Amino acid sequence: MLFKIASASLIGIDAYLVDVEVDISLGIPGFITVGLPDASVRESKERVKAAVKNCGYEFPSRKITINLAPADRRKEGSAFDLPISLGLLAHLDLFPLERLEDYLFLGELALDGRLKPVKGILSSAVLAKRKGFKGIVIPKENEKEAALVQNLDIYGLENLVQVVELLRDADNISPCRYSLEELLPRLDYDVDFQEIRGQQHVKRALEVAAAGSHNVLLIGPPGAGKTMLARRLPTILPPLTFDEIIEVTQIFSVSGLLKGRGVVGERPFRAPHHTISDAGLIGGGLIPRPGEISLAHHGVLFLDELSEFKRRVLESLRQPVEEGTVTVSRASMSITFPAFFMLVGAMNPFEDAYGGLSSSGFSWTDNQRSRYYSKISGPLLDRIDIQAEVPKVEFRDIISKVEGESSTEIRKRVIEARER
Repeated sequence: MLFKIASASLIGIDAYLVDVEVDISLGIPGFITVGLPDASVRESKERVKAAVKNCGYEFPSRKITINLAPADRRKEGSAFDLPISLGLLAHLDLFPLERLEDYLFLGELALDGRLKPVKGILSSAVLAKRKGFKGIVIPKENEKEAALVQNLDIYGLENLVQVVELLRDADNISPCRYSLEELLPRLDYDVDFQEIRGQQHVKRALEVAAAGSHNVLLIGPPGAGKTMLARRLPTILPPLTFDEIIEVTQIFSVSGLLKGRGVVGERPFRAPHHTISDAGLIGGGLIPRPGEISLAHHGVLFLDELSEFKRRVLESLRQPVEEGTVTVSRASMSITFPAFFMLVGAMNPFEDAYGGLSSSGFSWTDNQRSRYYSKISGPLLDRIDIQAEVPKVEFRDIISKVEGESSTEIRKRVIEARER
């Protein structure tokens, strides 16, 4: 007998429909999965078999063929465990088969039948609504993420037995209900501009940058507070809109970075190490995944010690900084990721990077200075609108009891400036 269950897989940050076709026929008992599955999909055989048995159901001792259609796209991840197991259980007449047509199913199975969270649930929920499904059945830990999609029944269940119960009688289990107020976290940063002493002109430069979404280069000696200032830049940016929250949460979900948060409600701040590769920065992989610039979408990308980054890595920023997107091309596909971010670079002046005198006691030459600054190309510098000098903080500012402006006060002015 042949059974078909709807599921989804990811391409970029978007999901596409995958038909999980389960054929159970007479023949030598076996279990084969086709349709370009990766290792984690092929291993589902053992997880599904153990989960079905440990939940008290009979595992068919027959020839089992699983096809993941469309067969010309590579499938990865463990989200197909649930739809595969339901295809096997459909053989036992545990529930009306037409109920399978109402939902999109995703979830990894533990050996005891528990549903474990998977990546990309928000994108899959968007797909389910677009394709006209009544609802989506997912692990309990993923339900808040999926609940951002309105007018779609979200069933966050804990184990395989509950899924069977839902299909047997949908009235026994209610979809989860969340108001937007419950889903969207309060804006609560753990850092504030008020904590910074002095540096008034740099704070003003960052305020102007925030108002106009300008890129910034901070130049100053070690210990002047460049990193501290950059980390507080997201706190003065306007709150994310609902559509921006959807986009940012999608990117973090696909990358597996939600970690139980459900929803990303704050402006991202990403600070990759200077040893990062160009693929790590702009995205890549056999099936391309978002890089740091996409994880900084609608937020801040901070490159500390800018001159220490490989020139090729910095050059890869030119197109994303200009266009707000990045396209990753592979032999079989080309994927465009969103990458609208504020670039903040920080570097030391030449003399602070290498010392005032050379080891031989002679002053550094102009050529040596030129080589130091030439690591940052002219075209990239052209895309950095504001360059601010960050001097060392004066002692009188350190001991001053006068508190500076809070991030909340500065953010109000930034919002007013953007609304003009």
